[in-house]
Amino acid sequence: MLNTITHGTPTDLAPLLIVHGLFGSARNWGVIAKRLSDTRQVVAVDMRNHGDSPAMDSHSYADMAADLAEVIAGIAPKMDVMGHSMGGKAAMMLALTRPALINKLIVADIAPTPYDHSQDGPLHAMLGVNLSQITSRKDAADQMDVDAGTAAFLLQSLDLQNKRWKLNLDVLARDMPQIVGWPAPAGQFDGPALFLRGANSSYVPDSAAPAIHAAFPAALIETVPDAGHWLHAEQPRAVEAAVRAFLDA
Repeated sequence: MLNTITHGTPTDLAPLLIVHGLFGSARNWGVIAKRLSDTRQVVAVDMRNHGDSPAMDSHSYADMAADLAEVIAGIAPKMDVMGHSMGGKAAMMLALTRPALINKLIVADIAPTPYDHSQDGPLHAMLGVNLSQITSRKDAADQMDVDAGTAAFLLQSLDLQNKRWKLNLDVLARDMPQIVGWPAPAGQFDGPALFLRGANSSYVPDSAAPAIHAAFPAALIETVPDAGHWLHAEQPRAVEAAVRAFLDA
């Protein structure tokens, strides 16, 4: 079972499940999750091979969707589900293969398509840290050949006390082609769906709209101004407002 962080208590509204992206954790969505929990229960998960969830020897979208189905089964007959990036693809896979479990779907800055970008930079940055020689996160950051913002994000997954990464880096590296890819499952999710994209992000171009509407016929595509791929961190109030309006409609 995935590790979860629960905000708020059950209400008459469907609970919301939040699914983070690659190299992230449930805590990345803490601010928005806490704000949205004023009207509904919000549950954020650590995905497999991330955070405090189990390390597994696979990282396919079928596996991740099955993990999410197990979490939902322990909470409610169905939930609203919001996923970002890798978590958005896992949420889409769940919606296409187990649609009865999802009330409303929100996908943040990702499309149901394969991508050709590489995540080797962050992987190599983390694998290159000599954990035995660090005494602070600054020590680790000084060894990482990535920009300061990326380093700060990755270092949220560093367990400094035990000198280890809370990420199964070997499996994530091996299965990276699956993570940036998309297995294109058959079927459609006919329920309400919102695709949020950052205005400054290239992850959901206009050319992705046909693929989105083919799999999610009722999908709305909205753009968050002045935001890139990490729209929830860059424009949390705007993302919260868009999510709240969609869920309350």
